[in-house]
Amino acid sequence: MKQTIEISGRECLLYNEGEKPKVLLIQTLGAQERGSIDTEVDMISEATDTSFVMAAFSISDWEVELTPWHDPTVSKRQTVGEHAGETLRYVTDELIPYLRQEHGELPIVLGGYSLDGLFSLWSGSESDGFAAIAAVSPSVWIAGWQDYASQHPVKTRYVYLSLGDREEHTRNKAIAQVGDNVSWEHEHLQQTLGADNTTLEWNPGNHFVDVARRTAKGFVWCIDKIVNSKLS
Repeated sequence: MKQTIEISGRECLLYNEGEKPKVLLIQTLGAQERGSIDTEVDMISEATDTSFVMAAFSISDWEVELTPWHDPTVSKRQTVGEHAGETLRYVTDELIPYLRQEHGELPIVLGGYSLDGLFSLWSGSESDGFAAIAAVSPSVWIAGWQDYASQHPVKTRYVYLSLGDREEHTRNKAIAQVGDNVSWEHEHLQQTLGADNTTLEWNPGNHFVDVARRTAKGFVWCIDKIVNSKLS
């Protein structure tokens, strides 16, 4: 079941997949996601027997609303890097309370692709409100990421990472670091979370290949980890 509602001034798409959901999934709804979100949710539903609710909340400017700090490689606009905290507060103070009022105290997975993947990973260090993070092709090439991650351990139990095997093959020297940085992040998470609680999956192709499928795979991995831990 899909419905479009407004939650605290933002448009949200809500997908209720199955009776008595066991997990809540959250991601952004920007221009990039609007054309693929239905397909992504269908892929998640087909890949897991676990019922879930997906909440995709609207954003109007990916760079402004999701970039955790200013990096001129991301954008030369000075407002980029100033508003990710506001977006996270919307998730924690507005969206999650609404979802829990409707569905109860269910574990929450925050996830997304590219800059949304970076935002999700950063949010997992800034807030303890998430059970798992699905950081799919995250923009961990942003300047200062390793320093930040070293000083701010994630507060989630599980983290999924993925990257396309052609993403680091680019002339942009900053973005070309993404392969090394995501490998470093995986090793860092193995040390902090344990090897069984994180994974790094390499997918064929560049940054723009199979976005819906890659994102769905990240959410499914997180769902399975959460459900299996509850059953064990």
